[in-house]
Amino acid sequence: MPNNKNATEFAGVSRRTVLKAAGAGAAFAAIAGSPARLLAAEPLKVAAVYTVPVEQQWVSRIHKAANAAKDRGDIEYVYSENTSNNDYERVMREYAEAGHKLILGEVFGVEDAARAVAKDYPDVAFLMGSSFKPDEAIPNFSPFDNYIQDASYLSGIIAGAMSKSNHIGMVGGYPIPEVNRLMNAFIAGVKESAPDTKFQIAFIGSWFDPPKAKETAFAQIDGGADLLYAERFGVSDAAKERKVLAVGNVIDTQSEYPETVVASALWHFEPTLDKAIAEVKAGTFKAADYGVYSFMKNGGCSLAPLGTFEGKVPAEVMAKVAEKEKAIKDGSFTVEIDDSEPKA
Repeated sequence: MPNNKNATEFAGVSRRTVLKAAGAGAAFAAIAGSPARLLAAEPLKVAAVYTVPVEQQWVSRIHKAANAAKDRGDIEYVYSENTSNNDYERVMREYAEAGHKLILGEVFGVEDAARAVAKDYPDVAFLMGSSFKPDEAIPNFSPFDNYIQDASYLSGIIAGAMSKSNHIGMVGGYPIPEVNRLMNAFIAGVKESAPDTKFQIAFIGSWFDPPKAKETAFAQIDGGADLLYAERFGVSDAAKERKVLAVGNVIDTQSEYPETVVASALWHFEPTLDKAIAEVKAGTFKAADYGVYSFMKNGGCSLAPLGTFEGKVPAEVMAKVAEKEKAIKDGSFTVEIDDSEPKA
């Protein structure tokens, strides 16, 4: 997602906003005659503000975790998608005014405005995707990010072994830390298997433009790449059409591309969200860096099952993957977090 130095306006093409009556829970509590006890047992009111559709990879993981918590009865959950940066602050305030006690989102393009909203609503917890660190002056605002470099590294080990030409194409949204660290970890993994691999690296300047990502991937295939790193939607479609391999990012698309997606690095937002829900309910939510809950050792990321590629990746490669995964989890090996822009 973009940071405030690379702010990108998202047009509100189709925005679904679902708001529930703010006073319903309070009215019921008053009728029951024991507000404190009832409110303690009620689901936490959670709202999310997204700048892209909930189908987009990154946001889909937050949406999935929130729905899981809703299905468990832990939270009530409403959201707005395709919210433009110009409209973001207003929507945040609407949810805060409506009585939601935890607000989720991604504020990379509206960082200052989002933190200003948090200051105005000190009794509301804000858990926001951000490139920046927590600020003790805003104790109710905690940033998170998808630190899934561990899984990206493991997917790179597989990719390096599966590329026959030692020439890999990589298509990302923007060259910012959130993307760079995953690409760099993937590259490091590739070099574990094939140190002489060449990389084509391109950024499309958008978080959700599958046609542009697809065309960029076609150009990389024409340039000699026989395996693609699909940081954006559209890349795996190009791989499927040209019959080259692809490695996925954040979500598992193996079932959709059974002949081409050989591996994927998955992001699991559940540990991040569940920690925040527990802290809010306990009254202990504070400014903290929630990025650590995306680490593999905390259950925040994993390598997807190989699916149709089970048995097609050399056994010695999967043995190395298993060895590295164990070392990551027990802390004896650490995947470097490199936020610098990767170079071809």
